[in-house]
Amino acid sequence: MPENALNLAGFNEDTAENILENRRRFLKLFPNESGEWALAGCWQVHGSDVRLINDLLEAKPAEDARGDTIYCDAIVSNAAGVLAGVKTADCVPILIGDPITSAFAAVHAGWRGTLAEVATKALERMAFAYDTKPRDVRVAIGPAAASCCYEVGTDVIDPFRNKFAGQDLFRETRSDHACINLLEANRAQLISAGVASDRINIAPLCTMCRTDLFFSYRREKSLQGKVGRLMSVIGRTSGERG
Repeated sequence: MPENALNLAGFNEDTAENILENRRRFLKLFPNESGEWALAGCWQVHGSDVRLINDLLEAKPAEDARGDTIYCDAIVSNAAGVLAGVKTADCVPILIGDPITSAFAAVHAGWRGTLAEVATKALERMAFAYDTKPRDVRVAIGPAAASCCYEVGTDVIDPFRNKFAGQDLFRETRSDHACINLLEANRAQLISAGVASDRINIAPLCTMCRTDLFFSYRREKSLQGKVGRLMSVIGRTSGERG
């Protein structure tokens, strides 16, 4: 890994010692008067399964010296002291917060997860577990590979055109290839689920353009042989209540 890169995941491409130390430094950035945060993660598999975290004890067993041991692509909780986190390096990180019920979710949405509607499934789990109303939530969509750079082939173009009929998500680049706007696809799904458009914020930064700031699997894997991961987290302290 590049020096001072603060890689936060990818136990198969960096040492556990480095990653866990970087996570300790990362978590210190978030004040919590009740003590340390419990980081709730998962081994992401580009699917749509959602993990529910009820308390601090449930958050901790997913981490060990070799990484995350529960397989899913979204974390949902309302427990104080829990940070729900997802790792990305071009895929779309989505954070959902409900100020009414104090429920929250962290979502990892690659193109497969987007087709599987992982973000709306996380929202549905929040509704079932905590009575979250889509109209109440706020959503932050973080840096990801954007439509300026994220080129895909027909294996992605065709299913997206079928699922998002009538929506302009592509910019043609060459025969049978186009750049996809995966951020807008997830935004559209959340709006269809009942989230107000003005309550969804998208970071105007492309991970493939800004490798000086972010890890990018598509840009860096072929050059360096390994790629770190960013982490997007959301949680609440013990003093915050819905």
